[in-house]
Amino acid sequence: MNQQTTVAAVTGTNSALPSTTPAVVLVGLNGFGRQHLTNIHRLVEEEKISFLAGVDPKDPGSLVRGEKTQIFSTFDDFLKTGLKPDIVIISTPINTHADLAMKALETGADLYLEKPPTATLEQYETLFYAAHEANINVQVGFQALGSRALKAVEEFFEDNNKNSPIGALRAVGASGNWVRTTGYYNRSPWAGHRVLNGIEIADGVVTNPLAHAVASALRIAGAKRSEDVVSVATDLYHAHQIEADDTSVVRLETRTGIPVVAALTVCAKEQQDPWITVYGTEGSAILYYTRDELVIRPNTESGRPETTEVFERTNLLENLVNVRRGTEATLLSSLESAGAFMRVLEQIRISPTPTTIRAEHVIPTGADEEFHPVIPDIEHFINRAVAAQSDFASLGAPWAADASISGQLTLENPATAQKLTVAKLRTGEDISRSNSPRPFLDELKTFGGVHISDQQPLDHSWHLGVGVALQDVNGNNFWGGRTYTRADSRYVWRQDHGHIRTVSNSFAPSGNSHSSHLEWVGHDQQILLDEKRAVNVRAFNHEPTGISGWIMDFTFSLCARDQTVSLGSPGSNGRVNGGYGGFFWRLPKADSPAIFTQDATGEDQVHGSLSPWLAFSAEFSSESVSLAQRGVEHGAATLVFCSNDGDPWFVRSSSYPGVGSSLAWNSPVVLEPGDSATRRVRILVTDGRVEAADVAALYQEIGSEK
Repeated sequence: MNQQTTVAAVTGTNSALPSTTPAVVLVGLNGFGRQHLTNIHRLVEEEKISFLAGVDPKDPGSLVRGEKTQIFSTFDDFLKTGLKPDIVIISTPINTHADLAMKALETGADLYLEKPPTATLEQYETLFYAAHEANINVQVGFQALGSRALKAVEEFFEDNNKNSPIGALRAVGASGNWVRTTGYYNRSPWAGHRVLNGIEIADGVVTNPLAHAVASALRIAGAKRSEDVVSVATDLYHAHQIEADDTSVVRLETRTGIPVVAALTVCAKEQQDPWITVYGTEGSAILYYTRDELVIRPNTESGRPETTEVFERTNLLENLVNVRRGTEATLLSSLESAGAFMRVLEQIRISPTPTTIRAEHVIPTGADEEFHPVIPDIEHFINRAVAAQSDFASLGAPWAADASISGQLTLENPATAQKLTVAKLRTGEDISRSNSPRPFLDELKTFGGVHISDQQPLDHSWHLGVGVALQDVNGNNFWGGRTYTRADSRYVWRQDHGHIRTVSNSFAPSGNSHSSHLEWVGHDQQILLDEKRAVNVRAFNHEPTGISGWIMDFTFSLCARDQTVSLGSPGSNGRVNGGYGGFFWRLPKADSPAIFTQDATGEDQVHGSLSPWLAFSAEFSSESVSLAQRGVEHGAATLVFCSNDGDPWFVRSSSYPGVGSSLAWNSPVVLEPGDSATRRVRILVTDGRVEAADVAALYQEIGSEK
């Protein structure tokens, strides 16, 4: 009996099928294999394939796999029959992929391999070279890569972006808020494991349930092969009682310089359709890849409307069949193009064990097999991680690992005699390149514990606590985000971001002061400025008013290294009242703010004023209620900013809360080699609201420089 007769007898397909109709074997009939069975039955009906056999130790029954489908318990049992498949589909646990795929290659058949293709990068490379040598097509089951929306996005960035509705590509983000229950992890012995009985499993939110988000983001960023990925960093956690990660951030950079961030969880309150954010220089696009819906959002100044289009999707098995026939040129999800994803998987595999999110940071939901942990505000942190190209640790999620710090400033609260950390000095090394990495003070709080600073907020992810930043230093952006240029008369995205690095730090034994030597390094790695920075904090008690709190003296001096350096701002480049740059304090959400000086009230009047002091009083709170779990209190506080440098105040309240002392309000400060510009700001911090008369009294005694 020849092969064609055997196929007809086994599957019940029409014996008149053309000889070019490929015979398919499905290895793994349960789990996701059920999806493959449905697709196989459809394609058999359309006479595009024939179903040669199914392989699974657990027969799902004739109603599922078809009455005449021949079943084998193992792939080895099938191979012993001598039947010759044209396509082998492997839909089995991750740890079995490599061995089964190598056996499938020996048959000479083309291969459809479920994602991820293997459990390690080494296994992947072995399989890739074997398939290449055998000239065998291998399709990897990243179904979302069959979406024609990806081709539409790719076309945005062709032809030098002349017709792109969102400009040039600058970054890609993947966001996923899913729910997985205890039953999901109990469905199979390997689920939720990194390694089981010495065997690599590589399960986890990034590599399995939301792997399609990562693969789609990589494809949009142009990263296909392993060598297309330059670096990968991971931040891995789990709230489920599993070994693998269920809530993670992966940050990577591609060979072409495009950053990709994936922030994913299966511990959300409610399951949402995951999405890919495509960031362009003139707008953004959102791809809801599970439903192939693309939302295009040009910048408002372009005048182009937001549009939405739903695309068709090419079935990956059909694509493989057509490539075999020569009617399509390339595989949509080839083994070679999975190399970039395997670099991500490998970094997760070799990373330290995911950090356990403790019970006090989780809301238990459901019972028994339907139980699942909910991480409060996880959607908020995922949104921020993608927008800032950051991770949970850097953002200060209450359950996350601590961000890298150089030290902290501490004071004794006179009222309680307790030592309190009032600020932490962050290195800034974990900040994304487009946000101009730089050292900054973080987690500032009053003696009463009220949180009075913010960093990497969703509205302006380049705002970093308390520090020094300038948007134009000889054409280099040390502020972060877009750059305002005189030539464009607007903000534009440019590859002009510099960074500020720490040469040395010194902290007083008492913990109440530190000094730093910093270098301002341009985007071309040239050192432009040396900065000497000194920060001192001390407690105060103003007996006439009964107001107490603490004082920060913040002094910095910028010295031109070996060339003339221009210190500028949007204001000095033509943006009216946009002269921010120099000292800047980003405040958290501020309700009912009162902003005033000795002779002006309100944001509009205070902004740009030359008063020696400025007060900002409000009810401060974080956007994330879960930060209360980290000792972050909500409440009223007043900050009084004092300076005798004669620089205008920069104040924001309606769009976001922040205060700065503007070094170059409407004209640049030019430094010749060796020249310095020095500024000093004193800030009084107290709990509660303070009236204007009391602020004036505070300033007269302890606010002015002495």
